Amino acid sequence: MTNPDFIYTTYIKTTPGKLWAAITNPEFTRQYWGHDNVSDWKKGSKWQHVSGDDKHVKIAGQVLESVPPKRLVLTWADPADAADDSRVTFEIDALEDMVRLNVIHGGFKAGSKMAGKVAMGWPLVLSNMKSFLENGKVMNIWAWKGTDCAKPAKAAAC
Repeated sequence: MTNPDFIYTTYIKTTPGKLWAAITNPEFTRQYWGHDNVSDWKKGSKWQHVSGDDKHVKIAGQVLESVPPKRLVLTWADPADAADDSRVTFEIDALEDMVRLNVIHGGFKAGSKMAGKVAMGWPLVLSNMKSFLENGKVMNIWAWKGTDCAKPAKAAAC
C-alpha cells in the first residue's frame, strides 16, 4: 500500500508573481524556509534544496513542469535515499487581491520515510511563507525541534 497524498491549501494576500518568486528565488526561500531552492526552473532541469549555512543539499530532484507563475511540478528526494522519491505540485491561482496556493505532495512509495517528514514540514513552511509574504516577518518554525512536538507519538497534542 502506498502513502496518501498530502494536500495543503492556503490563501495569501499577494500576487502570483510574488508567490512564484517566494517558491523559486533562493533569496526569499532562505528567509522563511531556512534553505535555498536552486534551479533555473525549466522543465527537465535539476533543482536542489540547499542548507543556507553549510550548503549541504537536503532535497534534490528534477523540474517536471514549469509554468510561471501558475504551476510547478518537481520530483523530491533526500539525496542520501534517492529511491524514496515523491512528487510536489504547486498550483497558484489569482483571486482578486490574493492567491490560492495548493501544494500537493504525493507519489510516495510504500514505507516512505519522506512521507512522515513532509507531513509536519509543509504546514510549518507554508505558514511561514504566508507570514513572510503578507507582513515581511518570519517565525522560528524550527523551534519545535527537540520538543515533544517533534515526536510522532506526541505531535498530535501540540
